[in-house]
Amino acid sequence: MNGISTFIGKQVDIEITGKTVFVGILIDVGLDIIVLFDGLQYLYIPLLHLHNIKLSSEDPIETSQRSKQTITDDTEKIAYRKVLNNAKGMFVEIYVTGNKSIHGYITNILTDYFVFYSPVYKTMFISLHHLKWMIPYSSSLTPYTLGNDVLPVQPSTIPLLRTFEEQLKKYQGKLVVFDSGEHPNKIGLLKDIRNNIVELITANGETMFWKLTHLKSAHLP
Repeated sequence: MNGISTFIGKQVDIEITGKTVFVGILIDVGLDIIVLFDGLQYLYIPLLHLHNIKLSSEDPIETSQRSKQTITDDTEKIAYRKVLNNAKGMFVEIYVTGNKSIHGYITNILTDYFVFYSPVYKTMFISLHHLKWMIPYSSSLTPYTLGNDVLPVQPSTIPLLRTFEEQLKKYQGKLVVFDSGEHPNKIGLLKDIRNNIVELITANGETMFWKLTHLKSAHLP
């Protein structure tokens, strides 16, 4: 990715999965993640979801008031998993799917998923392959201005297994919500998971089969 590195310090237009476009100053480029400053905040964007990047023709972004709230250490080479580890316990905004982002904090990072605590959805399991971007909060802010009594930054006490599939198998026979319930057929009784296929019984009793690799997140209602 040496080509992209030539844009560091310059204002760029970036298109990612979902036809989402960001305009900002390219701050850093790692092997599998980039950092963009949009004039207000830092966006950490996995390269997995980068579609294209070009020099921007938009009006220059003011950088004199650039926030100091970053996840990375200026002395280290950034990498996706390292950024997630550094973000553990910090309040962040993430985007995975649908028409809204999720606010909360990362508690654990496993082989192919991470555990995220949201005051709205509680404990969520999110595939590492489907995080589109992450923004760290200002150190003086908390999600929804909630106090620490509601948002205690503590590791999850839920026993965790190595992979997304293994973790979900623990919830066979229980109600599960996939992808924040953006689709009614992604809410139901988790009947079985086998060979990367999820069998889900929806509210009307219909059986649905979903390819696990296309399911982005899961939580218990």
